[in-house]
Amino acid sequence: MKLLNPRFLNSSSAALFSLSLNRFKFPPLFAHSLLRRPNPQLQQLRLSQFRVTLSSSRSAGAATMCTSPPSVHVKDRIDLTPKEREIFDRLLQVLRHFKLQTQLRVAGGWVRDKLLGKDCYDIDIALDDMLGREFCEKVNEYLSSEGVETHGIGVIQCNPDQSKHLETARMRLFDVWIDFVNLRAEDYSENSRIPTMRFGSAKEDAYRRDLTINSLFYNINTSSVEDFTEKGIEHLKSGKIVTPLPPKQTFLDDPLRVLRAIRTEKAAADDDVIAAIADKISRERVGHEIDLMMSGNEPLKAMLHISELQLFWAVFSLPLKAEPPAPEGCERLCVDYMDSAWRLLQLIGPSSIIDNQLRLCLYAALLLPLRKAVYEEKKGKKIPVVSYIFRSSLKLKASDAETVWCLSMHLAAENFLSLIPLIISDENLQTLEGDKKSVTINVPLPSKRRILTGLLLREIKEFWRPSLVLSLLLHPQDIGLIENSSNKDAELNDRRALYSRVENAILDMGLDKVWELKPLVDGKRIMDILQIKSGGPIIKEWQQKLLQWQLAHPSGSTEECVDWMKEAQSKRARTE
Repeated sequence: MKLLNPRFLNSSSAALFSLSLNRFKFPPLFAHSLLRRPNPQLQQLRLSQFRVTLSSSRSAGAATMCTSPPSVHVKDRIDLTPKEREIFDRLLQVLRHFKLQTQLRVAGGWVRDKLLGKDCYDIDIALDDMLGREFCEKVNEYLSSEGVETHGIGVIQCNPDQSKHLETARMRLFDVWIDFVNLRAEDYSENSRIPTMRFGSAKEDAYRRDLTINSLFYNINTSSVEDFTEKGIEHLKSGKIVTPLPPKQTFLDDPLRVLRAIRTEKAAADDDVIAAIADKISRERVGHEIDLMMSGNEPLKAMLHISELQLFWAVFSLPLKAEPPAPEGCERLCVDYMDSAWRLLQLIGPSSIIDNQLRLCLYAALLLPLRKAVYEEKKGKKIPVVSYIFRSSLKLKASDAETVWCLSMHLAAENFLSLIPLIISDENLQTLEGDKKSVTINVPLPSKRRILTGLLLREIKEFWRPSLVLSLLLHPQDIGLIENSSNKDAELNDRRALYSRVENAILDMGLDKVWELKPLVDGKRIMDILQIKSGGPIIKEWQQKLLQWQLAHPSGSTEECVDWMKEAQSKRARTE
């Protein structure tokens, strides 16, 4: 299969770039072999397993390779839910009340998903003769005249510098958030990528959409689907991803469309588009698209595409002067770790790892090669590079909490490395003989194992299973260093078995949810026993010792715990 250089896509202003999707699932070894294959030419798109069609929108000429994809069932009409019917009827009442000629059209993904028989709660309504804010004000005016409670209107201003060309108004109707925008057309000057926006026709608006399958409208006035590109429904049925305009023009108009197309399947990018992703669109929008990929059905495939299209560092941008610097080929290693984690998770089974844990586990696996990298803030404080990626490169909404969990999983994975041998074999317990640092009380070696495991799980809480998965990418040897695919398959099967042994040992020790363990003796009681009137480091020291005693004596009572503390304190006093 030949490699296609996307630079030639700009040779015809009428070219349509189409990736015909074979609903293709990567075979088990495909991802690994793809990452290990060298990239001979920068910015070239690997087209193995895809049919590629290049054609002029006004000519019959086309070059086709590989086989056509199977057809997808597309409904003949859109069936509204009772809630959707209620919303649309209310909007039509507004039109009739004010005698407006406005055409109300639902745009984009909602139409696509409804035609595919899927539920969709993201309703965007395009207006042909007024701004969204103006129509929302009409809605509230109508509600007020009917004695119905009005709703607040949120307005998101346009920002052409960040490829946000439309002012969007948002209001809540029947407990559903609705976005209202005007139909648009855009004029570009020769020396600027920032367009002049004007009201456009529905057809002009459709051709400015990212993909033909997202250019469909549902006309609320006529209860009909409108396909102004005359290709949207055809491509929806055939499973094609096609840009209505030439790809480079489409992606430079809004570089985020590259990521959206990847999320749907695959897209081409060249140097200008990559630079635009890094400089032109807000990091919040980039982060939102990446988060949708990581939460979707095929996150690995999406990251593979991003890596192969040389978009990885445009998306997961690094701070200046990170130490140690990312080595050459680090992006492929990042995706390789995620590939291994994904395959190991498939072998383990999803029942014990819930959705948000899975998503963050994949983030943590992807960024595992960067876990030891730091950079220096202005005040001289050293910050983990992973923290920078979450908070600055992706700017995820819950970035603080998610960064903490990702960093905690990296730390827990490192700690699991020394703990795994102790958990699975009594013979390895001898290494704890004389250990006074990690376990500060005198207990038998098996109890020390329970203490160390319990302390780690209390730190990582419900993320202990994903952390164990990450640790098994590094134990007994770094999975990223295994070149041979067949060896890697065997290793992953061995590590799945090891995961089960460690998980079962933890459950047998009764440590699942150990983070919910309440102390038998509180701080006030400790102060009474020590006969002191104020707290301080000594209280924290005893709280840690008492926690270790509880972990070593899972059936111990409060009285037994107090007796042990008094005896230990007495021995301590005699030796001091």
